[in-house]
Amino acid sequence: MENPQDIFSSNGGCLIDIVIEKYLVESKESVSHVQLACSMQDCAFPLDGTELCIWNTEDPSHQLLILRGHHQPITAMAFGNKVNPLLICSASLDYVIMWNLEECREKVLQGLVPRGTVMGSLLGKVLCLQLSPDDHVVAVCAGNKIFMLDIETQAVQAKLHGHLGPVTAVEFCPWRAGILISVSEDRGFKVWDHCTGSLIYSSSVLSAYPLLSLFIDAESRQLVTGCADGQLWIFSLMDGHHYRRVARVDLRKKTETFSTRRVKSGLCSQPEESHLPSTSALGKGEQVEVTFPVLRLAPCDLSLIPNSACGCLSSENTQCVWIGSSVGLFVFNLANLEVEAALYYKDFQSLSILLAGSCALRNRTADRKALCLLASLFGGKIAVLEINPAALVRAQQCPSVGQSLSVPASFCVLPTSPLYLGIAKEKSTKAASQQRCGDGQWLACGLANHLSLVFDASLTGTPAVFSGHDGAVNAVCWSQDRRWLLSAAQDGTLRVWSARGAELALLLGKDMFSKPIQSAQFYYIDAFILLSSGPEFQLLKYHIDTCKDEIKRYKQKSKSKLICRLSMTGAVDMTSLSAVNDFYSHIVLTAGRNRTVEVFDLNAGCSAAVIAEAHSRPVHQICQNKGSSFTTQQPQAYNLFLTTAIGDGMRLWDLRTLRCERHFEGHPTRGYPCGIAFSPCGRFAACGAEDRHAYVYEMGSSTYSHRLAGHTDTVTGVAFNPSAPQLATATLDGKLQLFLTE
Repeated sequence: MENPQDIFSSNGGCLIDIVIEKYLVESKESVSHVQLACSMQDCAFPLDGTELCIWNTEDPSHQLLILRGHHQPITAMAFGNKVNPLLICSASLDYVIMWNLEECREKVLQGLVPRGTVMGSLLGKVLCLQLSPDDHVVAVCAGNKIFMLDIETQAVQAKLHGHLGPVTAVEFCPWRAGILISVSEDRGFKVWDHCTGSLIYSSSVLSAYPLLSLFIDAESRQLVTGCADGQLWIFSLMDGHHYRRVARVDLRKKTETFSTRRVKSGLCSQPEESHLPSTSALGKGEQVEVTFPVLRLAPCDLSLIPNSACGCLSSENTQCVWIGSSVGLFVFNLANLEVEAALYYKDFQSLSILLAGSCALRNRTADRKALCLLASLFGGKIAVLEINPAALVRAQQCPSVGQSLSVPASFCVLPTSPLYLGIAKEKSTKAASQQRCGDGQWLACGLANHLSLVFDASLTGTPAVFSGHDGAVNAVCWSQDRRWLLSAAQDGTLRVWSARGAELALLLGKDMFSKPIQSAQFYYIDAFILLSSGPEFQLLKYHIDTCKDEIKRYKQKSKSKLICRLSMTGAVDMTSLSAVNDFYSHIVLTAGRNRTVEVFDLNAGCSAAVIAEAHSRPVHQICQNKGSSFTTQQPQAYNLFLTTAIGDGMRLWDLRTLRCERHFEGHPTRGYPCGIAFSPCGRFAACGAEDRHAYVYEMGSSTYSHRLAGHTDTVTGVAFNPSAPQLATATLDGKLQLFLTE
C-alpha cells in the first residue's frame, strides 16, 4: 500500500498542511455519543464523565479550564452565539447549567471555584442543546421532548412534544424569529413556533434509520439532515415551498464517485482506491463493514479561501457544508450535490483517532482554518484537529484545464481543421447563412409514428406533415435560416426537407451509417450537418440543389460529403450530441453509454476533454445555452450546458471548468428519458417528468420555481419560444400544450 503522502501531495498539498492534531486527552469514561462543542477559539468536552473541560486554542500553555457542577455524566454541551459574553451550556441527568466563560476564567485567576447557573434539573437524558441566535433562549432536548428555557429567568418558556423518539438535533431558523426545527430517532423532522409552543409542520418518515444531525443554510434557505446510514436529505425552507424536498444524497455513493472521477480523469493513481473505504475492500479482508453515519453538519464557506487555492471552484459555487462521519470529514457542495474533498482519518498516521463516535466542527474566519473536535468510538480518547480547507481542496480538486475551452469561437479556423473547407466555400456561395436565427413562429415535432409535424407557434390550425421515414423520428432540427428542416429516424436515414413546401431536399440512406442515428443537427451556421451513429459522430458537408426539373423531379441532385468522423474515448456508443449552430463555435459535446461527457474541438480535430462519471446513468440529452437573437447574454454564459439522465435529475455544467455547478433533481424521471431545454435568456431551465408535470428551474436555485400541471401523461419534451415568454410541452400520449407567463 502506498503512503497517503503521495495522494495528497499530487497537486501541491502535503499532510502537514492539511490537518494537524493540536491536542489529545484521554477520559476515563467514553464520550463517543456525547454532543461536543466548538467555538472560534475554544473546544468543550467532558472529562471523566462529570467535568466540563474548556481548551483554548490560543493559550500556549494548553491549560484546561475545568468546570465542576454536575454529579452525573455530561451528555451534551453547546456554545452561545455571542462573543461577549461567551456562554456555554452543559447538561446531564441531574442539571442543565449555563456558564459564563469570562467570569469562570476570572474566578480561577482569583483562586475561586467557578460556578454556573442551573437552568433546569431532572429533565431526563439530554442528547442535544442549542442556544438561540441572540443567546436569550436555550433548547434542551430531553427524550422526545424539547424544553425552551429562558436564560435570564431560568423559566420554562415552552415544552414542545410530538416526536415519537429521542430528539437528536435541533436548530433555530436564522431569518425567522421564533422558528425551531428538530430531528429525532423517529426518522422525521418537525418545525415549531417555540414562542407559542405550537407545531407548524411535521414531515413524514424519511428513512429506515434515525436522523442524527441537522443544519440550516441561511443563504440558500435549505434544511439539511443526516441519517445513521449516511443519507442526506435536503429540503427547501423558502416561503411558499411548503418544505418540499430538494434532494436525497447517498454519501457513500458520492464519495465513491468522487474517487472514481479523480482516477478516470488522471488526477491520481489507481492505488488511491485502497485508501478510500469502499465495498471492494471487503473482499480483501481489510474491513468488515464501513458505514458513513452523518454525526455532525457544520457550515464550510470556501469563499473565504483565495481563488488560487480552490482549484477550479467558481466563486458562485463555494457554499458548502462540513460532514462529520465516523471514518472521516467531507466537504459537500449544496449547489451541485457533490463531494468537493474527503479527509479520511486512517490516511493520516499522525492522528490518534481513526474511528470517531462524536465530533464538532467550526470555521475560523481569522486564519481561514477549521477546528474539529473528535471523540473516539471505542475508548476515551478526545482529540482537537486543525484543518486547512484550502490545502485539502487544493490537494484533491482537479487542476485548471490545460487549454482554454470556449463555446464561442475565439480563434481563427486552422488550415488543418475539418471546418476550413466549409469556411472557404461559405464565404463565396452562402450569403443566406448570415441571416437572423429563428423567430419562434413554428414548432417542429418528431413522432413515433414515423411522421414529423410543423405547427404554428400558437398550436392552432392544421400542421404541416413531413412523411417518408420508416421508423420513429429521433431528432428534428431547424436550419439557422429556417429554410430547411432536418429529421433523423430509427430507420437509419436522415432527411432534409424544404420548410415551405414539405418537400424532400436531401436523403442520406441507411447504407451510410453503421447504426441508427441518435442525434443530428445543422452546424456552423448551416455549413455542415453533424450526426452521431454508434460510437462516432460524423461531420458532413452538404449541398442542396434548389433548381426544379419537372422531367427529372424524382432524381436527387442534392449531395453530401463526409469531412471527418471522430469516436469517443473507449469507442462506446454515443447517446447524445450537441453543438451551437446560431454562431461560429468549434466545440461539440457528446455523451456516451459509459456515463461520460466528452468535449471535441473541431478546430483541432480531436478530443479536448473528458468528464468522467457525469451522471449515475448514461446521459440521454445534452442541451447548451444557445441564446436567441431576441435576447442578450454575457459571452461567458454560452459556456453553460445541461445534461440529464434517467433517475439522476439534471446537471448544469461550465465548459471553462468542466465542473458541475448545480444539480436539479426535484422532478421524477425514474424510467423514461424526459427532455430538457434552456430558456433564451439563459436564466431558466425546463424539463419534463413522469408525474405528468413540467418543471421550470432558476439557474441560481436547486429547487423548481414552477410546476406546470394539466398534462395527461409523461411529459417527454419541452421547448422555449426564442422570441416570446412561452413554453411548449409534449407528452407521451401525443399531446402538445402551450404555457404563457402571467
